[in-house]
Amino acid sequence: MHLAFQTEIEFDLPRGYVDDSGTLHRSGTMRLATAADEILPMRDPRVQENEAYLPVIVLARVITRLGSVRDISTSVIEGLYAADLGYLEDLYADFNRRLDAAEPTAPARPNGGHRLREIAALGEA
Repeated sequence: MHLAFQTEIEFDLPRGYVDDSGTLHRSGTMRLATAADEILPMRDPRVQENEAYLPVIVLARVITRLGSVRDISTSVIEGLYAADLGYLEDLYADFNRRLDAAEPTAPARPNGGHRLREIAALGEA
């Protein structure tokens, strides 16, 4: 089966993730999100208690590699610098909004809104 669109994207973090041994990891890959990647985390007790945790869970599900780290857990995402978390939220929104890999991304959201935060807000409705 051959897909006619890009299902994974490579990225380089602005700052990088420093693991427990002090190794800096900057390059990684993220796959396209499925509906389950956005729906299932809404049931997580951590999101129920604090919707700001949603991006942590979603990113842990869709990031497939970060440097030599292959098992991306919520603790890895929690260990990111704030600039890197914001970068990944924006990348997630842009990559998952595209209909075709050759199509340019839509303009940035007004007032710096993040797609994952918008999903969290929908869960409150």
